[in-house]
Amino acid sequence: MKLSIFLFVSCLFCPLVSAAQWQPLLDKNLSHWDIYLSYKHKETYDGSIPLDEHGQPVAPIGLNTGNDTYQVFTVIEQDNQPVLRVSGEIYGAVTSKASYRNYHLKLQFRWGEKKWPPRENKLRDSGILYHAIGEHGQEYYRAWMLSQEFQIMRGHIGDYWQQATSAIDIRAYQPEYIMNPVADESQPFLKVGHGEQIKGFVLRKENAEKPFGEWNTLELICFEGQSLHIVNGQVVMVLKNSRYQQDGVSKPLVEGKIQLQSEAAEIFYRQIEIRTLDQLPAPYTKLFN
Repeated sequence: MKLSIFLFVSCLFCPLVSAAQWQPLLDKNLSHWDIYLSYKHKETYDGSIPLDEHGQPVAPIGLNTGNDTYQVFTVIEQDNQPVLRVSGEIYGAVTSKASYRNYHLKLQFRWGEKKWPPRENKLRDSGILYHAIGEHGQEYYRAWMLSQEFQIMRGHIGDYWQQATSAIDIRAYQPEYIMNPVADESQPFLKVGHGEQIKGFVLRKENAEKPFGEWNTLELICFEGQSLHIVNGQVVMVLKNSRYQQDGVSKPLVEGKIQLQSEAAEIFYRQIEIRTLDQLPAPYTKLFN
């Protein structure tokens, strides 16, 4: 009798366990990713298409071409596991071949030593772009897709940036004068991004980053337009109503590809994995009420 009950309960939970399995996204061949390279931007970059010495527009390096020459994205082995090195020298991204809707993404990163123009004298920078759709190169640096950004910047891990025409609502303190809004789950949701009064940047709640050179764990939870930015176990931003504008019409932005940026700083990623979600994890549902 006890054995029968055990087998019955086990069968009940088997599908749930299977659906929640973590899928690794990093291997030595970058088989889950495409590579897009745009430009090696200069300090004088102003958002315009770069020109050659004859004043003619320069084409971006492009999709799945040029990385063998420039080695912007390479996989090395450390501690018997694959590690993605992003040189940062050329703006661009690795872009997931698959699109994702409701998921929990987890990865680790640490900073490298190198920085490049146009950010040699600025903070080290990168980011996770999620719900990425459309063509590459839609935003200011002509390197990334329309998306939402989980910022990875020294001292600013978990900030939000809009990309292209995206917008979202974020629990944050109302800004005044030249201040930026600061995320906090105790605050109401503010509308942020393209077409909103508050433009596309919000500071994370707190700095949860580890000392330089140490590995940090980042988690991104997305479920039906809601998202959470989690840094080393700390929720630093609560977001909902993910959307974008197309021809003046607001549309939901709840599904898309994932991009890891190359943005003028050397950075390393490891243990990149994802699992699908059937619902928002229970510990976080209260953050959206």
